[in-house]
Amino acid sequence: MGNRADFVVAFLLRAIYGGMQIVTKNAFNEGMSTTIFVFYRHLVAVLFLVPVAFVLERKTAPALSFKVSLKLFVHALYGISGAINIYGLGLSYVSATSSSAIFNLLPAVAFFLAVLLGMETLNLKRFHGIAKVCGILFSLAGVIVLAFYQGPEMKSFNHHHLFHHVSNFHGGGTAHPTRTWILGIFLTTLSTTSWALWTVLQGPMLEAYPSKLLNTTLQMIFATIQCFFIALAAERDFAKWRLGLDARLIAVVYSGILASGVAYYMQVWVIDKSGPVFLAMTMPITLLVTLILSLFLGEAVTVGSILGGVIMVGGLYSVLWAKRSEHVDVRKQQMAAPAEAAEV
Repeated sequence: MGNRADFVVAFLLRAIYGGMQIVTKNAFNEGMSTTIFVFYRHLVAVLFLVPVAFVLERKTAPALSFKVSLKLFVHALYGISGAINIYGLGLSYVSATSSSAIFNLLPAVAFFLAVLLGMETLNLKRFHGIAKVCGILFSLAGVIVLAFYQGPEMKSFNHHHLFHHVSNFHGGGTAHPTRTWILGIFLTTLSTTSWALWTVLQGPMLEAYPSKLLNTTLQMIFATIQCFFIALAAERDFAKWRLGLDARLIAVVYSGILASGVAYYMQVWVIDKSGPVFLAMTMPITLLVTLILSLFLGEAVTVGSILGGVIMVGGLYSVLWAKRSEHVDVRKQQMAAPAEAAEV
């Protein structure tokens, strides 16, 4: 699965994403446009990554053909700029905890997409095949619970709320209107599906262009250009493009340098070293970090968000257990084959 370095990098990656949920939600609460935020986030990431990539890869960079450039452009369009713009819009309608919980769908969706693309197998005659299907069903059940049941809001540990625009209900109400909440869950689920496809196809993309750092940097450059035109089409009031020394700037810098810059490279590194399944195992850490920070900072946390998240985590580990069980069976068969040949 993974060694100690892989575990440390994956944990830091998930902690970064957990913090990103909080600072991003706060920026949206302060009235920041979601599309402008996504553009600035990627612009900061590019300004951070390009000098690093130039220094480290300028002598060893593999040749970049037009065909590979086009693949990277499309990869960035659906997996980065498209996915994150949809995610930003969805997050503006729901809580940070529920958005973080949705991330746990990714492995189940990724496995389903991999089966459709012929990159994974599903044998319903074996127990691990049934466990995979059960994991997918659990994940879907978690989304349904998250979408249609908010439940009472949990009390914050901090009475001086950072998220004063959201936490208007204390003692049993719900924090978001039902219609916008369901739309937000749908959008964050759609965003996660795009990320899942990006994760599945990142392996072949690394084969086409094996430099992990340049692979990430080029995708971020393409995504920044795409996000600029998306933001320009969505937000013509240029007064909203201005940034001050406030929560919006913090969110842009944090998300740009850590989430889009460092974390993307860390994600590609972990996938290359230990595979997407190992990376998926650490996903609940993001939910845990987001939940703890939300309770301390006063962001709305409903019982439905936690319940849906727990169900999705159950689906996550059902799929991962099935994958591990399948690999163990294959390894046993490979070890048994030489022994049987020797006896003959």
